[in-house]
Amino acid sequence: MLVNLLFLLLLVPFHVKSSDPTTFNDDVLGLIVFKAGLLDPKDKLTSWNEEDDSPCNWVGVQCDPKTNRVIQLTLEGFSLSGHINRGLSRLQSIQVLSLSNNNFTGNINSDLARFWSLQVIDFSENNLSGSIPDDLFRQCGSLRVISFANNNLTGQIPDSLSYCSSLVSVNFSSNQLTGNLPSGIWFLRGLQSLDLSNNSLDGEILEGIANLYDLRAVKLRKNSFSGHIPEDIGGCSLLKMVDFSENSLSGSLPVSLQRLNSCTSLSLQGNSFTGEVPEWIGKLGNLESLDLSSNIFSGRIPFSVGNLLSLKELNVSMNQFSGGLPDSITNCVNLLAIDVSKNRLTGNLPPWIFKRGLQSVSLSGNRLSGSIPHPSSLKQVGGGLEALDLSSNALFGEIPSNIGVLSSLVVFNMSRNHLFGSIPASVGELKSTQVVDLSENWLNGSIPSAIGGAVSLNELRLESNFLSGKIPTSIQNCSSLTSLILSHNNLTGSVPTGIANLSKLQYVDLSLNHFSGSLPKELTNLSHLVSFNISHNHLQGELPVGGFFNAISFSSVSGNPSLCGSVVNRTCPAVHPKPIVLNPNSSDTSGGSPNHHRKKVLSISALIAIGAAAFIAIGVIAISVLNIHARSSMSRAAAALALSGGEDYSCSPAKDPNYGKLVMFSGDAEFVAGSEALLNKDCEIGRGGFGVVYRTVLQDGRSVAIKKLSVSGLIKSQEEFEREMKKLGKIRHHNLVILEGYYWTPSLQLLISEYISDGSLYKHLHDGTSKYCVSWRQRFNIILGMAKGLAHLHRMNVIHYNLKSTNVLIDSSGEPKVGDFSLARLLPMLDRCILSSKIQSALGYMAPEFACRTVKITEKCDVYGFGILVLEVVTGKRPVEYMEDDVVVLCDMVRGALEDGRVEECVDGRLRGNFPADEAIPVIKLGLICASQVPSNRPDMEEVVNILELIQCPLEGREELV
Repeated sequence: MLVNLLFLLLLVPFHVKSSDPTTFNDDVLGLIVFKAGLLDPKDKLTSWNEEDDSPCNWVGVQCDPKTNRVIQLTLEGFSLSGHINRGLSRLQSIQVLSLSNNNFTGNINSDLARFWSLQVIDFSENNLSGSIPDDLFRQCGSLRVISFANNNLTGQIPDSLSYCSSLVSVNFSSNQLTGNLPSGIWFLRGLQSLDLSNNSLDGEILEGIANLYDLRAVKLRKNSFSGHIPEDIGGCSLLKMVDFSENSLSGSLPVSLQRLNSCTSLSLQGNSFTGEVPEWIGKLGNLESLDLSSNIFSGRIPFSVGNLLSLKELNVSMNQFSGGLPDSITNCVNLLAIDVSKNRLTGNLPPWIFKRGLQSVSLSGNRLSGSIPHPSSLKQVGGGLEALDLSSNALFGEIPSNIGVLSSLVVFNMSRNHLFGSIPASVGELKSTQVVDLSENWLNGSIPSAIGGAVSLNELRLESNFLSGKIPTSIQNCSSLTSLILSHNNLTGSVPTGIANLSKLQYVDLSLNHFSGSLPKELTNLSHLVSFNISHNHLQGELPVGGFFNAISFSSVSGNPSLCGSVVNRTCPAVHPKPIVLNPNSSDTSGGSPNHHRKKVLSISALIAIGAAAFIAIGVIAISVLNIHARSSMSRAAAALALSGGEDYSCSPAKDPNYGKLVMFSGDAEFVAGSEALLNKDCEIGRGGFGVVYRTVLQDGRSVAIKKLSVSGLIKSQEEFEREMKKLGKIRHHNLVILEGYYWTPSLQLLISEYISDGSLYKHLHDGTSKYCVSWRQRFNIILGMAKGLAHLHRMNVIHYNLKSTNVLIDSSGEPKVGDFSLARLLPMLDRCILSSKIQSALGYMAPEFACRTVKITEKCDVYGFGILVLEVVTGKRPVEYMEDDVVVLCDMVRGALEDGRVEECVDGRLRGNFPADEAIPVIKLGLICASQVPSNRPDMEEVVNILELIQCPLEGREELV
């Protein structure tokens, strides 16, 4: 009844003069009615009592000491809800009405227009809806500050706003307002702050802003404004903050901007501005924050940025800036954060990146090269750096060994570069680091056990490297881990049980490694798991049962043939007791005879072995019978080869026998032209350090190449020769020349291999008669094919020993095939003098350890030769070029160009720039690594293949480079 009475009183015309003491109750009545329509969950308004004569002592109420009328109502953050009702219309003397940060709903009451004395209206951070009443600003002569920010208001900004000539601050941000900017807004000459950000306003920002002489801040962020920045904006000489970010503005920066000498923050992020950033940007000497990110700016980052001595934040990310980072940035002594990510910047990593005071550095997504500064320079950084993102560049070298000095680092991202070497143990000293991302590099070695010291880690990403060894058990110390991504490596061992203690884990990817053993059953305790991928490993046994693993996908566990469980549709074997094994040598305590014991032992295993041996024997006999005719006829043919038109061998220790031994690993053994014509000069197709090569045709139509060895006096015995040939004859790979067979006598040895039609790589690169230039795509495929072929050889424990471009042949489809592998093993021993004399044409390809008798010859010798071949293919130059007055060593020349930042100039000029630099430069760097003087610094060929496949850019959307 009391509330209803109060509402009725509010409807009675107000006739009493303000000087009458009875008017004191009008403010009380108005506020009590206002309270009656509210919910007050925190009882903030308990002091509001309708029996009081005056509200001046109530919470949130302030009165004029002379008149005792309410002049200020401030209820910020009281958690009030309900409508703003007409009760407030009784407060005729109110000057400040602030109801911000509550839960008021409903529309804005136009009765507020009656308040002639109202100076501040703040309804921000509520849930008000509807449009802003046009009548609200009809009688607003005293209004100085108005804020409806962070509500749900719709419609347009009323044109009547321009009537409020006393306005100093307007904030309608974070609503759903639409339409154009009212043209009359530029007539509010006293306006100091305008914030219309986070709405859906559109149209152009018209000129006239220069009329706002006192304007200090203009924020139009996150709207749909189009067109250009007003040309006269420089007339607002007091502007300190300009935020036009996330609109659809375009064009270049207006020249008048350079007159904003007082500006401390300029944000134009997320528009479509084009052209170069002018050098006059350096005249804005008071700038503390400059954000030009997410536009289409091009050219170089202005050198004059170094004049911005007050600059604390610089963000020019996601543009098309090119060239290097200006060294003048070292003058910005107050700089705390720099973000130049996702541009086209080149050059080396500037040393000033690690200057004292920087807190955040992001250079990701550029084309920066060079190595990370020497560890000693990192000492200057101290503990200030919190975020370091150098990802997606072409950075080279090793991670600094003392990276742990960056004690405040929270984010550490060096992914998608060409970093090699091991992960430094000092990474465990990063106690505050939450993200470590070193994925998609060339890192090797093991994950250091010290990683457990990084106790704040949330995310550890090491995928797509060449890491080996086991997951360190210390990983369980990283109790905050939510993501553990180690896929695409060479990790081994079992999955540590300690991972089950990482209770916050959500994402785990251990796929494409060499993990073995069974999965710990305790993994079912990981209650937050979203993904757990262990596919393509060597895991075995039963999958954990329970929790996440009851619904794990098949793709997450596939590629583990020995795993069992319902997910892989493979029943786990029942557990049986171990069988009793009878020892035939033990005494017979049961009274049985010894023969009886032997029968029990041999009953299964012996029968299987005997059966297998019988089967093999039958197969050998059958094959021998089938080959008798071929062998006898070919032996006679091959004997004739030795006596027909071939070269004499002065070093032959004995006379040739009448018949030698011919072995063909597959196919027909009859020659079309007859044995007498095989070694004719007319059939000769090449010569090398180990002999002369002829071409002939077999009866089945296949062309073959016959190499007549010129090292007969040094060849091993027939038994060892044949053993080596049979080993090589079993090697089959798409990128290796196939050995078809061989012929043996003490004074003549022939190797029969497949014939490759298009000649050698040397001819394609250096033969002046070649009618076409090898395209970049063809060159890359040749490099990748050679790498795959050599990797297969090394898997078969075969070393080539004699890599050079004349020993790489190109077939009709452009595929490379590596030939003449392991011929040096035919010699009685790897005498380096003999070997080097036989492969003198390999000058420039030979690893330095050939000159040192104390260093073992390993597969790393082939890796060195491959590295030189890579440089030869990319540059089109020979390993050693003899000039008139100089000798140019290819490896040294390319390394010097890399150090000088001219590495792109090394690419074969015949390509005329038609090559992707993001492939060519990493390939050159890979070639230099492979050609390292120290064998242990060279990667394995398996690693080389993986690296090349990572380097290879997708062909999608790219025109073929010719």
